[in-house]
Amino acid sequence: MARYGKEHKLATRQRIIETAGRRFKRSGIDGSGVATLMGDAGLTNGAFYAHFESKEDLVATAVSDQLREQREQLAAVAPGRAGLEQIVRAYLSPEHRDNPEEGCPSAALLDEIGRCGEPTRQVYTDSVLAIMDDFAARLAPEDPASARTTVLSVYALMVGTLQLSRALTDRGLADELLEQGIRNALALLD
Repeated sequence: MARYGKEHKLATRQRIIETAGRRFKRSGIDGSGVATLMGDAGLTNGAFYAHFESKEDLVATAVSDQLREQREQLAAVAPGRAGLEQIVRAYLSPEHRDNPEEGCPSAALLDEIGRCGEPTRQVYTDSVLAIMDDFAARLAPEDPASARTTVLSVYALMVGTLQLSRALTDRGLADELLEQGIRNALALLD
């Protein structure tokens, strides 16, 4: 039997993490079995345990990876208040609402993450707080700690607005909700 090199194993692991992240956001954590997750990555479920100790290990890794990517993307946005407005408008856009598998894991998975074990919730907490601390530094560069709870509150408003907009069957109302969410978030940031 041929052995794969370390680079192949790392690339395979990353492929599993990326495809699982999209699947979790599309179907939910509970709605995504190991066989489906591995099938999405083009692998058999027998290969799963060569990369992860458990499904919860994969969930924590995928959520962390997605939030790290989100943080890197947000770092590329314009500095200061202008950048915050860009972030709010992109987050509460119809495009983000209509493509949950490519979007924020918080809006797609927050209720399920809350039911995960402490290690997954800790990874989520650490990752989200890193993003929020970046936001706080944009809002109050002289004292970011003073803005932490404000940006957490705005983030919660944005996540909830996006979740509700996804759930509504009335497309016009869903779009109005996104627009009002933008106004509310920006008002709280002023």
